[in-house]
Amino acid sequence: MAPRGQSASRAEVGDLVALPGARYRVGEPGEEREVALAPVLIGRYPVTNDQLVPYAAGRGAPRDPALARRLEAPHLGDHPATGLTFDEAADFCAWASIRAAVAVRLPTGDEWEAAARGGDGRPWPWGESFDPGRCACAEANAWTTAPVGAHRGGASPCGAEQMAGNVWEWVGDPPDEDGWRRVRGGCHLDHAWGVRASRSLAADPARATATTGFRLAVDPDTDEEVP
Repeated sequence: MAPRGQSASRAEVGDLVALPGARYRVGEPGEEREVALAPVLIGRYPVTNDQLVPYAAGRGAPRDPALARRLEAPHLGDHPATGLTFDEAADFCAWASIRAAVAVRLPTGDEWEAAARGGDGRPWPWGESFDPGRCACAEANAWTTAPVGAHRGGASPCGAEQMAGNVWEWVGDPPDEDGWRRVRGGCHLDHAWGVRASRSLAADPARATATTGFRLAVDPDTDEEVP
């Protein structure tokens, strides 16, 4: 397993950072709980339009016309891929698993939050105080998505970036009772409270939006035990 803050890279899944197996504090203020998580590799960035191009070519044209146009725009190649339903995000994981010969999936909500908050349970990936210069958000007048490498100062303790603002991200938790899924992280239209790492929003899994993307997770080969 790659050391904390270092990456393991595969062409199909992009740059991955290591979340160590440990106990983490997750949940909204007043509802926090401790969870024991196994080690996992998390995408350093959300999946980008450039990453989606070979997938779209192999699976057929995207159903979202706006997504198809973004995939053809070179200047948007390093922006988060959006306009995918939950099932399409999961299908990308299945495609990447075959191409990379490794099991790729969406992170769970707890894994996603632990990667964003680190061992100290900070509210934003970079620390205790909100800083609009570290993310694409309403306070920064971010009217659209930003390149995934645009906010180096917003990285989380494990090295994951863009976990506050820019785009919401599908996570792989079981569906709610009404069949809806969960998204995390807020988007560029959200304010400080909306891009907290503990925020979890229910979303229609069949609805593809311009503000929702996803990142990948890979279970490493390790015998590390959770303390």
